[in-house]
Parts: sequence; C-alpha cells; structure tokens
Amino acid sequence: MKSYIQQQLGKRIQELRKIKGLSQEVFAEKIGIATNTLSSIETGNAFMTSQTLEKILETLNISAEDLFSFGEQIGEDEMFSYIHKKLDLIKNNREYLKIFYNILKGI
Repeated sequence: MKSYIQQQLGKRIQELRKIKGLSQEVFAEKIGIATNTLSSIETGNAFMTSQTLEKILETLNISAEDLFSFGEQIGEDEMFSYIHKKLDLIKNNREYLKIFYNILKGI
C-alpha cells in the first residue's frame, strides 16, 4: 500500500525532474535505474534505495531538505482554484471584503 510520504516524495521527484527539463528516460539513465523503476518511484508505487536517493539529489543538484519540502507544495491550478473558491465565499460578506481589501493593499 502506498504511504502518503511515498506518494508525495514521488510527486516531488517528478516535479523537480520536469523543472530540470529531463525526461524519465534520461533521468533514469543518469541515476542508474530502469525507466519503469523511476516511474514506480514517481507514482509512489516503489521506494528507492539510499544510493538512488543520493543520485537523485546529485543529478537534480538539490539538498535532501529541498526534496522533502513537499508539505506546502501545491500546483498553480490548485492555488488559483482555492483562491477563486474563497473569493466566491467572501464576495457577499462586506466585513470579509474589507479584510481582503486591506490584505491586498499591504502587498
């Protein structure tokens, strides 16, 4: 069974790999594993060895802290959707609108 951490770590690896512009095939070759193994790691269906973890950090040129900082990571679409929903909730509440206005003025 997939654990939450395993799923989030896999998503984070995939996100960082894509930011670096690496395909699964190229990235898998660079870190010394099969493409299907990388796919399993990125989908949270498999975990990696410590050696693979070290290769991932080295290849992506990131720290372990950067890799494991997925608690607050959200996608842009998710962020806009969340903001849109909150705006819909506050648009009919004058008090909330004032608060939101003051927050935006401070930016």
